[in-house]
Amino acid sequence: GTSIASVLDLKKIMKHALLEDAQAMVLCHNHPSGTLRPSVNDDRITKTMKEACTTLDIRLIDHVIVTANGYYSYSDSDKLPR
Repeated sequence: GTSIASVLDLKKIMKHALLEDAQAMVLCHNHPSGTLRPSVNDDRITKTMKEACTTLDIRLIDHVIVTANGYYSYSDSDKLPR
């Protein structure tokens, strides 16, 4: 990614999870802007990853956004897709 955008390669992420025989995963990325609020794209990525994990029987525990001022947790905010 860049300082203003992230690139998600779903296939590569899931490939690594499968190669490691992952039972669960946590997604994490930073917001250099400092905003803790998830973007529409963050919500889309979370939903897409949840669907991929469900298909492969891998539990998505959380998606965490980190900034210099703190963090946002989809799980803590009860926004992780079910």
